Amino acid sequence: MYETWEELENSIKDCRKCKLCPTRHNIVFGEGNKQADIMFIGEGPGADEDSQGLPFVGKAGQLMNKAYQGLGIKREEVYITNIVKCRPPSNRVPEEDEARACLDYLRNQVILVKPKIIVLLGSTALKNILGKEYGITSARGKWIEQKGIHYMPTWHPAALLRDENKKIEFWKDLKEVVNKYEEIKSQNK
Repeated sequence: MYETWEELENSIKDCRKCKLCPTRHNIVFGEGNKQADIMFIGEGPGADEDSQGLPFVGKAGQLMNKAYQGLGIKREEVYITNIVKCRPPSNRVPEEDEARACLDYLRNQVILVKPKIIVLLGSTALKNILGKEYGITSARGKWIEQKGIHYMPTWHPAALLRDENKKIEFWKDLKEVVNKYEEIKSQNK
């Protein structure tokens, strides 16, 4: 494990641990407040993210930005990352070995950020963080606490672009995140 952000970021910049590296333009490490109380974990970078080297800057990211705004959260206040740091071809779901190759980086990000709440955006994030036994449809919207971290599984914003009916549930889940955060802050006063 790396003790500093600099060590962690240096360790990943020339990563060749899986078959995603030859086709990437940029490693999409993560972005935001490195001491955030709330962390968002998605699946993997898309084309826009790959070209800019930043997470959630495409259509799904624009939807997330609107959600943050509606909830009174600034994007800079949270930390945002993905299960895999390189774009899977054609935006396919990352394969198990690809996810496994990046999980140590992600675990180290969580250790360095020390979030109180982690929002798991979609099935890939849920299964890779909490286990294969979880399904997004049944776990979505339900708090899961492990090792002092509160996890909220919800729809990935890309799913909302495909099915507008999921927007209400997504919004409800994010409001729960804000409520839980306020609760945690009031307990720590």
